[in-house]
Amino acid sequence: MPSPFSLPLHALRLAGRCALPLILWFSAGELARWATLYLASEIQHGDFYQARLVAAYVLLTVVILISMTMVTGMFLSLRRVLWETRAREADGQAPERLWRSLNRIAPAFAVIYMAWSLHIEDAADFQQMDLLHNLDDNFYTPILNNIANGTDEAVTYGVGLVSLDWRVSLAAMAVTFGLRVLFARMVENGKGGFSGVAAAFAEFSFVFCALNALYNLSALRGDWTGQRAIVGGVQSTWEQAKAGIPGWEAFWAWVAEVWPYAVDALAVPLTWLAVAVLVFGASVDDVRRAVRGTGLEKGVDKLEGSHSITQRAVDRVVGGFMERWVPVVNAFRITVKGGATLFGLVCLLYTGLHVGADYASRAIYTLIGSDVPFMWLFVSHPVAFVLDLLVTALSFSVLAAAFDIAATRARLRGEDITA
Repeated sequence: MPSPFSLPLHALRLAGRCALPLILWFSAGELARWATLYLASEIQHGDFYQARLVAAYVLLTVVILISMTMVTGMFLSLRRVLWETRAREADGQAPERLWRSLNRIAPAFAVIYMAWSLHIEDAADFQQMDLLHNLDDNFYTPILNNIANGTDEAVTYGVGLVSLDWRVSLAAMAVTFGLRVLFARMVENGKGGFSGVAAAFAEFSFVFCALNALYNLSALRGDWTGQRAIVGGVQSTWEQAKAGIPGWEAFWAWVAEVWPYAVDALAVPLTWLAVAVLVFGASVDDVRRAVRGTGLEKGVDKLEGSHSITQRAVDRVVGGFMERWVPVVNAFRITVKGGATLFGLVCLLYTGLHVGADYASRAIYTLIGSDVPFMWLFVSHPVAFVLDLLVTALSFSVLAAAFDIAATRARLRGEDITA
């Protein structure tokens, strides 16, 4: 029976045994990701601007699929050396191939990725690449032209993600939504060798087009929305609550300050653990499993026995909440099968690695130092790459070790962690 306190040593053992494949997967993923971002920043400028932006959106979706492939490959490398994997193989379970794993986890991965807004980092990298790649055309030249002409025109750069015409966005939404429904049904029916990956691609594309359309439509209708009676009523009620309820404003100020830290320290590690659990073969999107043994289980029974219209209405109201939190709750339930200590160590080690990397980067930059202009545009990339490699490899090793300890303890007690 492995102890939860063995998590740090078990994580280091996994990282040491899988060091080479982890380095190769991460390096290949980052190289492919950089090349795709560079191509997207190159292709989106020129004639037929709207058509170029559509192609850039497609490439941004490919960037996320590359990240998904890299994450899956790294976790599969770790899965091969887990105690739980050897136990399953001893029971006759054959190892799963990479493409089969990708096809299986892609739909759930897309839901988790979007529900927790993990795509924001990809969008930021996209805009940063666009800015740095076209720095002269998008920044310096307009400023110099304004100075020479005595004008004060706005300078825009790195705005490709919000420049797609809303009509084009709506048309693309209709196409990607149709593909999304088609491939989702293929996944449900078990048809198509790559239907899962295609469903994820359609999901990402649909969300990006929807975000762009909503951004532009909200910009066009912002003043109209702000003048509506219901909006004004909600704002007035909120102001009255702040003035009339003692401690109301102080409480929400405290929540706004503490909540981001709680999410980073507790929810984010469990979110990535949910992704790891997906790759390792368990399900994390089952609502019934998340509420099993609680009073909410009866509510799920009643909902499943209700009319289909009622089920669809409830799904529209709380669908986003469930997509965001059900995987986290399931990952938490899997972790606590190894004990509360295991859950605490997972969060502590995962958060500690990322915080430690931030301090390490500041120390490295201070140690190197330079008075050469723009030197860090070149030096910062290899430093960031090495730190990201170490943090990602060690973080994934911690998550894999936590799953391994929890699964092994459950199996030795006669339980099934995937049930």
